[in-house]
Amino acid sequence: MNPPLPDSLCFLNGDYTALRDARISVLDRGFIFGDGVYEVLPAYSGRIFRFTEHMDRLDRSLRELRIANPHTRDEWLAIARRLIADRQAAGVANQLIYLQVTRGVAPRDHVMVPGLTPTVFVMAGEMKLPSAEQRANGVACVTADDFRWQKAHIKSTSLLGAVFARQISADAGALETVMFRDGFLSEAAASNVWVVKNGTVMGPPKDHLVLEGIRYGLIESICRDNGIPFELRRVSRDEVLAADELLLSSATKEVLPITTLDGRPVGNGQPGPVGARLLAAYQRAVAEQSL
Repeated sequence: MNPPLPDSLCFLNGDYTALRDARISVLDRGFIFGDGVYEVLPAYSGRIFRFTEHMDRLDRSLRELRIANPHTRDEWLAIARRLIADRQAAGVANQLIYLQVTRGVAPRDHVMVPGLTPTVFVMAGEMKLPSAEQRANGVACVTADDFRWQKAHIKSTSLLGAVFARQISADAGALETVMFRDGFLSEAAASNVWVVKNGTVMGPPKDHLVLEGIRYGLIESICRDNGIPFELRRVSRDEVLAADELLLSSATKEVLPITTLDGRPVGNGQPGPVGARLLAAYQRAVAEQSL
């Protein structure tokens, strides 16, 4: 039996309605082809974290798909704030605002039809952050080859590859799947991955093989401000396996240590000092960079 849908408010094509009552056409290209993009904005106690950076990435993804942005930033902000207020009234403090833009409705044909009216959908829900136990002890992850397409820099709604990658870790009782392409680190199923060795934080370069998480620029600036060496470059599988610390970053994981990889301890098997410094600085940034 399918779980019941929530009755929270959502935004669909200019109207606010109960989420369980929202409907789109079966010919929407997002439904037929996954022809669309999305963003997920964290909101702490009603304040959206790094709104501008999320909008910048939305603009980049839409340009790649040749879809005109259907709303101004002020309009996006107003929509998000109304949905946040609805969830706050229901007692939900920390939230995730999911917004999706598809190319729109058209007869089924692979060619990108010009001039369609994009379908816009936005909803808000509870943000579940790492538990105290996960922060204290770290989490287990597994590895896999990166079998997804080669435009990973687009935050596309075509997420079947990520679904399969995440299922690999779920089947193993682990939190995430750390992926490698041609022997080099790319990212995890739904997170960026950071390698710490001899005090230096390393991550894959910003290219078409990695989705540049909002925390990419934030972690770089945190490292710069705190005197932590930082490198973006191709990181080999051997370097990952020999890391002193491994970290996940995403909206819901924030900065989370990996302490077990494929059943083997990372470093000494405990969360490390660099990850702790990054998390503390991240939490300060949440207070300073939310609106």
